[in-house]
Amino acid sequence: MKDIKLPSELEAVNLFRSSETAILSTLSKSTDNYPFGSFTTYATSCNRDLFVYTSDIAEHTKNILHDSRACLTITSVTTDGDKQTSPRLSLIGDLVPVNSQDIKKCKTRFLTFLPKSEKYSQMHGFNFYQLNIIKARWIGGFGKIAWLNNHHWIMENPSWEKNESAMIEHMNQDHRNVIGSALNATFGISDPEAKMIAICTDGYYIKSKTKCYFIGFDQPCYSQETVRSALVKQAHAHRSYELNKNNVKENLHSL
Repeated sequence: MKDIKLPSELEAVNLFRSSETAILSTLSKSTDNYPFGSFTTYATSCNRDLFVYTSDIAEHTKNILHDSRACLTITSVTTDGDKQTSPRLSLIGDLVPVNSQDIKKCKTRFLTFLPKSEKYSQMHGFNFYQLNIIKARWIGGFGKIAWLNNHHWIMENPSWEKNESAMIEHMNQDHRNVIGSALNATFGISDPEAKMIAICTDGYYIKSKTKCYFIGFDQPCYSQETVRSALVKQAHAHRSYELNKNNVKENLHSL
């Protein structure tokens, strides 16, 4: 597998993984296929698949069932300065119903990040849709514009996917200090009770109190060994941010 080289790719991935809201553009069934934009929430899978959970009566649902072509745009709005330099990522692809055999896995993943969506599962007519991405366009600011490497946006599931729960349990039971140091180093949050809640090819998620935080890797990790290596590298880099420095040596050697 090729490594990520461009800073723009890493910045795009961080926005993709850290956000949960976007503008979904579909082709209007009722208005001669003119573009139709709407707000949506989303969650990402272990790879870079993206899921939305939407009602059958929503206009964008009617549109995608008529024509699956769609574009989802994620933004990070600058609160000061030139708002036109705000980072944004546009993902072009086909939005299709999630396969029946994958719905349970998709729902579990979605509710991990958007637990308030549980109430919609009690209603009829809400279903999961997956965006099969074919191209990714990144604008990180003035002069930082690129079509991103399709290799990393059109990929198979990582080989460690079935072991994700065991990997998370191991980290939370035996390496809580490593998790805490990453949160402290990246976001300046000191929380000895923070827990890992999900892993993806690009990094992992930590939950502190009621909020989730994404900690990225330097490159995509498709195997369990590369995930381990990335975690060890971060543990060394974040030594000075350890909350319990007495456990640093033990944590590094047992990862």
